[in-house]
Amino acid sequence: MNKPFKGLYPNILWHYFEEICKIPRPSGHEEKMIDWLLEFSHQKGLKAKRDQAGNVLISKPASPGYENRPIVVLQSHLDMVGEKNSEKTHNFLKDPIIPIRKDEWIKADGTTLGADDGIGIAAQLALLASDNIAHGPLECLFTVEEETGLTGAFNLEENFLQGNILINLDSEDEGELFIGCAGGIDTVARFKPELNEVPSGYNALEIQITGLKGGHSGDDIHKGLGNAIKILVRHLWQMERELGMRLAHLEGGNLRNAIAREAFATVVIPSAYKEQARVAMNMFAHDVGQELRHTDPNVRIQMGTTTLPEKVFSKSFQSKLLNALYGCPHGVIAWSQEIDNLVETSTNLASVKKVDGELIVSTSQRSSVESAKNNIANMVHSIFELAGAKVEHSDGYPGWEPNMDSPLLKVAVNTYEQLFKYKPKVRAIHAGLECGLFLQKYPHMDMISLGPTIKGAHSPDERLHIESVGKFWDHLLAILKSL
Repeated sequence: MNKPFKGLYPNILWHYFEEICKIPRPSGHEEKMIDWLLEFSHQKGLKAKRDQAGNVLISKPASPGYENRPIVVLQSHLDMVGEKNSEKTHNFLKDPIIPIRKDEWIKADGTTLGADDGIGIAAQLALLASDNIAHGPLECLFTVEEETGLTGAFNLEENFLQGNILINLDSEDEGELFIGCAGGIDTVARFKPELNEVPSGYNALEIQITGLKGGHSGDDIHKGLGNAIKILVRHLWQMERELGMRLAHLEGGNLRNAIAREAFATVVIPSAYKEQARVAMNMFAHDVGQELRHTDPNVRIQMGTTTLPEKVFSKSFQSKLLNALYGCPHGVIAWSQEIDNLVETSTNLASVKKVDGELIVSTSQRSSVESAKNNIANMVHSIFELAGAKVEHSDGYPGWEPNMDSPLLKVAVNTYEQLFKYKPKVRAIHAGLECGLFLQKYPHMDMISLGPTIKGAHSPDERLHIESVGKFWDHLLAILKSL
């Protein structure tokens, strides 16, 4: 029987993480998790409330002797990214996550694990359930739909919180304290395809790009990982010019904040070019394999015959679409000039999907500089507008400006050094956190973000480092005791 958490420290935290894995909670569908939290608070005799957005706040009085300490808000988000390998059968609305222990890591069976941010939830629940931990008054805030637009943080009700100290539990590098993050915006292009009959004398082929790691479009954007859409379009662009290829279907990627791991296309080519297409594909697969051998060595590029489609895109539409996708930037645009090794500005070509007859291209932009964020979003906008798409931007969300004079930060640094005999790193993160939105409603909030080590978030390769969870827990308790 699979018992991946047996004997792990701290037992109470792992117990609640195991419970969380059983509860489906993809972004936008957190109802079961919310109901579970409200029942948990009732059973523990704790005060709980829910705002109109769905955010939940559970309050716990101070432990004896700590009644005069300041109220501390502990915050995590309830939702998780639902990504799976194409061969994996899993319904994120119904099926539990199956955790597996592998060496010093906990991962899932072919899906995302949901440690982002399930491990933060588990830490809050462990604190709320315990009766032998020293702490002042606690407010545990659980927000909704963080992964699909920070909806809960955007719509957090005024005066929902009483505390002026907040510890966000959504970071993914143990030993690092985060005091700033990038802001973000989404840019979505909508195409209305023009269709033609399939030319006579053509054969149909299906092309698949799979095996890429994917990853978080903020944390991993600088790692040189392959983007399946960019790889596929690169080859389609060449096939159009060299083989007279006509495109019938194109899709790839999934979520706005994940790097595209898979992409698929159905094309037709003149029968006379069948062998030439095979040779070209083999050469292309070799080139891409060499380019990604260090960062994405398991990339698979495959082509096979398939049945003829009913329609193909018109030559004009196909050319505009492929040129726009090929020209659309993806990756790091600029590095910070103030903080070493911090990406300042980036953009992610996230997905191409067919919805109700439209072809929808989703991208996301991030920057710690507001004007630079808007600039790269407008650059992407201009490319797709030139191709004839209707382009829209989301409202976006603000960044979180670092405060090196934070009293909470000083406590966090000192307690970490006392526990582990070396100083933690203090840095900003290129990923988006909800903290910038909290500051808009609570401008005097003193905040930091911390967490255990998570690798491969937003992909089926997501894994949680076991030892780092114990260190994260010990540090969190030390901070609460020392404030």
